[in-house]
Amino acid sequence: MQVDLGIWDRLSRLIILLLIVAAVLGVGLWYLPLIQENEKLRKRILLLESQVEQEQRRSRELTAEIDSYDNPRMVERQAREQLNLARPDEYVIRFEEPTPTNRPASRR
Repeated sequence: MQVDLGIWDRLSRLIILLLIVAAVLGVGLWYLPLIQENEKLRKRILLLESQVEQEQRRSRELTAEIDSYDNPRMVERQAREQLNLARPDEYVIRFEEPTPTNRPASRR
């Protein structure tokens, strides 16, 4: 047989439920700074990984450029371009960007 305790039985159950909810919220608030720090660290890791990928790409480009200097024709071409040199039987034509003073006036 169950004895009806009236409102006290309901209040006791409500208090137990509220204590459980308070405990869950307390644990959640206790770990909230750790969760936020973890999120910041994950963002930092993603940023650093993208930087590593960019540097690896740059490294591959530089390695390819270094490997290209094993070819004597490539070395000659680079030297001629950088020093504006030409072979005796060649003509060098350079195209320069017009400066603002050299541009013709626009007509309206």
